[in-house]
Amino acid sequence: MKNKNYEDFVEKFKPKKTTDDCYTPSLVYEAISDWVANEYNLDKSTFCRPFYPGGDYENYDYSGKIVVDNPPFSILAKILDFYTRNKIKCFLFAPTLTVFSNKRSCNYTTILCGITITYENGAVVNTSFITNLDDPDLQIRTAPTLYKAVKLANNKTLAAIKKQLPKYSYPDSVITSAKLYPFGQYGIDIKIKKSQCHFIRALESQRVKKKAIFGGGFLISDSVKAELQKAELQKAEATETNNWELSSEELLIIKSLGQGGENDAENN
Repeated sequence: MKNKNYEDFVEKFKPKKTTDDCYTPSLVYEAISDWVANEYNLDKSTFCRPFYPGGDYENYDYSGKIVVDNPPFSILAKILDFYTRNKIKCFLFAPTLTVFSNKRSCNYTTILCGITITYENGAVVNTSFITNLDDPDLQIRTAPTLYKAVKLANNKTLAAIKKQLPKYSYPDSVITSAKLYPFGQYGIDIKIKKSQCHFIRALESQRVKKKAIFGGGFLISDSVKAELQKAELQKAEATETNNWELSSEELLIIKSLGQGGENDAENN
């Protein structure tokens, strides 16, 4: 077992995490900062972002600056206390579901936006905002225009990420977790023995291009492949939609449409 004093010593030299690793996508930040500038008639050149890896928000130079940033949620109360004591203007991100539990926010206006933002580390957080830029008498408000702007920016960010992801198709003799888990959702029981599969991280054809199977996969025996092909048919049947057919009377109505016989057909 490692000596605790040694572990504490090592811990002091580890880079400290900021913003709880929820780094804001640029499109989302721009949408928010544009809204803040327009809403409060501010110059965006005065905006600052003191929360970054290795940063020290308590010793940051706030002269003539307004904070528009995503702070570490875990120390939000401490940050609000510091900004209140030092009369620092700010517009801060906050998790929607716990925003009221922070007593420090009573000195600020809470903007209940409730927009789901996908941050750069993949974290998906229902996000609202806390600010002292609003009317001091205003405790809580909504902001439909902010919601729309952030939602649009978040959707564009997700679309760009999705577009960048490579799309791979694999032979039937290769299975991945993404390929298998839907069977359980459709009530199809799949069981594969250890002797029937072989784990791989990539196909040889992928290795040549320095690619790999995301999350790894398995080569499967021909018998398992045949079983999965049958399961695919079961899944297709389970998801099959009802195709309603037209009656002979309805076909006659359709045939008469546009030929001056609509009313007659309707009254038959």
